[in-house]
Order: sequence, then C-alpha cells, then structure tokens
Amino acid sequence: MSPSRIKVVVALSGGVDSSAAAALLLEAGYECIGVFLITSERGRHAEEEAREVARRLGIDLHILDVRAQFEQIVDYFCDEYSRGRTPNPCVVCNRLIKFGRLWEFARETGAQFLATGHYATIARHNGEPALYESANTAKDQSYVLSMIERQVLGHVLFPMGEYSKSQARQIARRLGLGTHDKEESQEICFVPDDAYAAFLEERRPSLSRKGPITDSSGRVLGTHGGIHRYTIGQRRGLRVAMGQPYYVTRLDPLTNTVELGPKGEVMHRTLTATGVNWLVDPPSSPWTATVKVRYNSPGKAATLTLGGDGVRVEFHGPVMAITSGQLAVFYADENGRRRVVGAGWIDRVAH
Repeated sequence: MSPSRIKVVVALSGGVDSSAAAALLLEAGYECIGVFLITSERGRHAEEEAREVARRLGIDLHILDVRAQFEQIVDYFCDEYSRGRTPNPCVVCNRLIKFGRLWEFARETGAQFLATGHYATIARHNGEPALYESANTAKDQSYVLSMIERQVLGHVLFPMGEYSKSQARQIARRLGLGTHDKEESQEICFVPDDAYAAFLEERRPSLSRKGPITDSSGRVLGTHGGIHRYTIGQRRGLRVAMGQPYYVTRLDPLTNTVELGPKGEVMHRTLTATGVNWLVDPPSSPWTATVKVRYNSPGKAATLTLGGDGVRVEFHGPVMAITSGQLAVFYADENGRRRVVGAGWIDRVAH
C-alpha cells in the first residue's frame, strides 16, 4: 500500500520533535491527523502551539482530554514515593496514554498507524516488528518506550528514529513550523516548576514526617524531613559530614528511615524485576543481555533467568544505585544497534 493511502494519527505536543515527525510523514506522502492530549490543566498552555503547528502543516487537529485517566499516573507517582520507591511516570504514561488510549483513538478514526516524536526505531526482526534504539544514541528514548504492549508495535511509527535533535530543529526551521527554537523541557509534565517534593506533600501530607538518617549499623547521623526527598545513590544535599562521600543506600517507609553508606554499599550485582513486558517470546533458559537500570545508563552485561513472578538479573560486574521502582530494560546487541526484548520494574536488589 502506498503512503498516500495510509492514515496516521500523530501526537502533536506543540514541540519541535512531534512537529518534525509530522512534517516527515507528510513529505513521505502519508495522510496525517494531529492529536493534542490534555493530560493536566497545567499542560493546556501548549494547546495553542499545537494548533498553530497543525495549521502550518495543513492538517486537522483533534483535542483528546485524558485528564481522568492521567490521574491514575499521578496517583501511581505519589504512591511509589510513599512506598520508598522512585517512580517513572513517563514509562507508565507511554503505556497507558500515548500508546494505549491514543492508539484506541487512532483505531476509532480508521488510522492504521500512530506516530510520535520519540527518538527510537521500529524495524523488522525475523518478520516481526521490533523496538530498537535510535540511531542517535545520545537522544535515544527506547528505555521509556519499553513497556509498550507487543501487539501495538506493528502500528507505531517513529519518524525521528534516524535523526538528531539538531536535524529536527533544521526540519522545523526549513518548513517554518515555528518550533525550531523551542527549549526542551526536562521536567515532569504535571509537577509545577519541577518542585516535586512540594507537589508530593500537597498530595500526600503524611510524607513530610521527620525521621532519622542512619548508617547501615543503625547509628543515627541526622534527621530528614521526609523520605520522598531522597533517592538511592543520592550524594548531594544530605547535610551529613562523614569525612568521605556518603550515599543514600536504602529508604525504609515503615520506620521512616533514610540510610546512608559509603560507595561500596550502593553497588549491587543482582536485581529482581517484576511486571515484565515482553516484546519477544520469553526465553526458556538463562541468556545474556545488556540491561539498563535508568534512562541515562549506558547499560551493562547481565545474565537473565526467568523464575517466580519475574526475572532475576545478575550483572557481570557491580552496578551503582539500582533503584526500586525504576525500570530494568533488557537489550539484545545486534550489529551495533540494540533491540529491546523486554522490561520489568525493579523490585528487589542484592549485593
């Protein structure tokens, strides 16, 4: 089927990446429909920017209000901090909203594909659609896309997968989309001014309880103002002088304790990941993969073994600050490009 007969719903945020993605699809001959997602009242300021992009591209723009469903993600964000875990709301949003509810909308409109401005690649592997890293690995977003359901992959387009951020800006400038000089936001979209501690305390007032800061032996080193203000591996802002660098090694919501220790105590070799999302048929025997434990991690070789309620990951060397609540993403290395085979939520860690 020629692109001119293929309908694509494109998520338009009003930013440079999504506008460049839509422009590339139009230049390739696809029939495009824009959609702007209202996820929170705070994000509505970008609606007019998305309308202007759609106008300049010459495509229709639909407004999809998903605030009710998005509240699930906000609740998850707050609940994970209450449990002493560090959440990743972008991963959950991608699964439930951008490649969940938005894909439902695309099907309702008769579209064959859904496209976004993410930096990743969909390609065929053994005849099946597969998720690969972006050609621009510095900007790669496959980590936060790894929980997309397997059956959706064949209906997803990532036009920016072979481009860099600077090339995206060049495309937007060349076509006069008005987004080429927009600053890139690194904030959580629903947290004002990136003040997540204040946001959490408003939503979960009980989090602001004072508690002890201890070392692994239980010796009290100081007092904290809430475990939600700390994350595993944190070194700065601890306000504890130990004569050597100390890091957050454990958060205990039951005793409301922040535990610190030297670097060796925040290095681990093993994790258990649960709630695993497979993008391939799960292997029946142990295998080796590259595993990322955070978005900006280069990844490290590990042996993966299925068992019980998840996957046991044994790294071939120590890894710093493996954090419960974050995602472990499993990659297969293929000729210089890595393919996502699965991902799961980090539940337990061990030395």
